[in-house]
Amino acid sequence: MPHEQSKAAYEQLRAAHLNAVRASLEDHVARLEWPRRRIERYQSERLRSLLTYARERSPFHAARMADIDPATATVDDLVRLPPMVKQEAQDQWDAIVTAPDITRAGAERVLAEQPWFSYTPAGYQVFSSGGSSGVRGVYVWDWEQFITIACLAWRWQARAERASGTDRSPARLAVLAAGEPPHASTPLFDIATEPATETVVIPAAAPFDEVLRVVADTRPQSLVGYSSLIGRLARAAMAGDLEIRPVRDSTNSEPLSEEDRDAIGGAWGAPVHNLWGSTEIGVQAVGCGSGDGLHICEDEVILERVDSAWRPVGPDEPAARTLATGLAGRTFPFIRYDLGDDVTLLSGRCACGSSMLRVADIAGRRDDDFRYGDRMIPASAFRYVLGTDPLISEYQVRQTTHGAEVLVVGSPDVSAVAAALISSLGRYGLSNPEMNVSIVEQIPRHTSTGKLKRFLALHS
Repeated sequence: MPHEQSKAAYEQLRAAHLNAVRASLEDHVARLEWPRRRIERYQSERLRSLLTYARERSPFHAARMADIDPATATVDDLVRLPPMVKQEAQDQWDAIVTAPDITRAGAERVLAEQPWFSYTPAGYQVFSSGGSSGVRGVYVWDWEQFITIACLAWRWQARAERASGTDRSPARLAVLAAGEPPHASTPLFDIATEPATETVVIPAAAPFDEVLRVVADTRPQSLVGYSSLIGRLARAAMAGDLEIRPVRDSTNSEPLSEEDRDAIGGAWGAPVHNLWGSTEIGVQAVGCGSGDGLHICEDEVILERVDSAWRPVGPDEPAARTLATGLAGRTFPFIRYDLGDDVTLLSGRCACGSSMLRVADIAGRRDDDFRYGDRMIPASAFRYVLGTDPLISEYQVRQTTHGAEVLVVGSPDVSAVAAALISSLGRYGLSNPEMNVSIVEQIPRHTSTGKLKRFLALHS
């Protein structure tokens, strides 16, 4: 009985939270039509509010902001603050958090005890990353922060559905995500933005045959979930193994590769809303489904492109990394946080008409690149071969001392694949690498997050 009462209490709070998301969504959809001056003015006001709050309540941020007046600060003033990195954020957890009623130890207890995505007595939700970057992360979102992040994730789809009139039609949404705690993807994407929409959560880490069967039985009008999994479903559809006709696809949590985007377009011809986010910031940019790239969520996120010495670079200059400030994250502020991603700004106004700036689709983290002595081999050297072979539906590359072990799902000629990879790596100066290509039934996904990490470096 206590177990059932606990679940019922959680579901009641969850229902209240989703109603708050739907109520706020109207405002967020309207923001997509704002002119540049209004976006910039709103961003500045949100930044000053965040900096003031963080300086007053976080010893960590107070020390960083000693030479800045939050009341008059501008986006350009952020360069005067040192960047935050993941290891530091986790080591300094109790000095960063602004709420007096939660600590790192308390957050860990929530993670250990939660059977669902629990709310603490103060209304916080606690999540943990799988540590794919090498550092396990523990994060806390407050009630209002979740509402904002959910609206950022869904407003482009809501805008498109209202423009087409499909928002009033009964629909079914298949959510391909972690499925259970502690990863934030399930509560964030298991959202019916319209009362008539039914959602079905399908754990991404389940065997693919099971995922395929449940998706086929669900017959969703919309798909949302991990990019690699939706790409694999699209390839199954083109092979005649899946009969569904989604009218909208939303990809997230992993880089959307060209091969996966092409497969989704070839299978269903439906708009793709790709999302770039992180548990730390929430949602950084989302594709509108009409034009190229992803629109930065400029009303709630500030992105800074910097070189290897953390110095800002111009819009047309290459960047080494991207720093992000999440304007909605007050309980655990991330200010100038190193995302580890390299983004490229797109010029010109998008065909959708929005004034929100755009970045190119995120190809992947610099952490995906492999180093062999003084040679840096980009992940694209492997993607070029593995992502273009029509007989490969999924793959994973594991670095070895003198080459790589490659796992593939499908029926390719492994000798030809190995030879093509050796040739591709040779273009980057790595001569005669050892290359072992093996066909497997399934590549295991992370047990808690459901994500597929395609590239595993020696230190992973």
